[in-house]
Amino acid sequence: MTPRIRDEDQVRTMTLEAFADTIVPGEKRSPDDRAVAGAAPGGGAVAAGALELLEWDATGLSSGLDEFARLLNGHAQVYATEHELASDESVPPFVALPFEHRTALVQRLTTPGHPEKEFWVSLALFSNMAFDSAAHLHTADALAAGHPGLIAMGIELPDPDGLWRFPAYSYGRPLARLHPDTTPSGSPA
Repeated sequence: MTPRIRDEDQVRTMTLEAFADTIVPGEKRSPDDRAVAGAAPGGGAVAAGALELLEWDATGLSSGLDEFARLLNGHAQVYATEHELASDESVPPFVALPFEHRTALVQRLTTPGHPEKEFWVSLALFSNMAFDSAAHLHTADALAAGHPGLIAMGIELPDPDGLWRFPAYSYGRPLARLHPDTTPSGSPA
């Protein structure tokens, strides 16, 4: 029999990482990684810092993360029983689900009419936000560290002085003429 995980922090971390990985999948961090399913190449939400963003008190979710993990694991146990899936007590119940079953459970939890939908959609949004905006990091620092989401979207590094300048207009032309009173720094007069 495989040993059961007892450390509540580890249970919470693995569960929330597995949820974030279900929202924006990525590759495993190591061959024995169980939280990240390895369903997509490159870094996903976990590599982008989803857990760090969720734990940031500015999200308004950080104080409820223990409860999110507990609820998610409870839903995973019910789901596994319904689908007659083998249990694996060496990892939290949501982590034990194969990726396609994680996805199906998250779809169930975020479907209109589910009584907890708002909670799960919030968790999903912040998981996605970690990948597509690195909201918990300064953009230049995130890019310098190789943030997978910002790099995947083609966000360029700033100029050597740390500022972004765009000498070529993204639409191939200026969108508007500069106001005649605009200062050299770009501020309105």
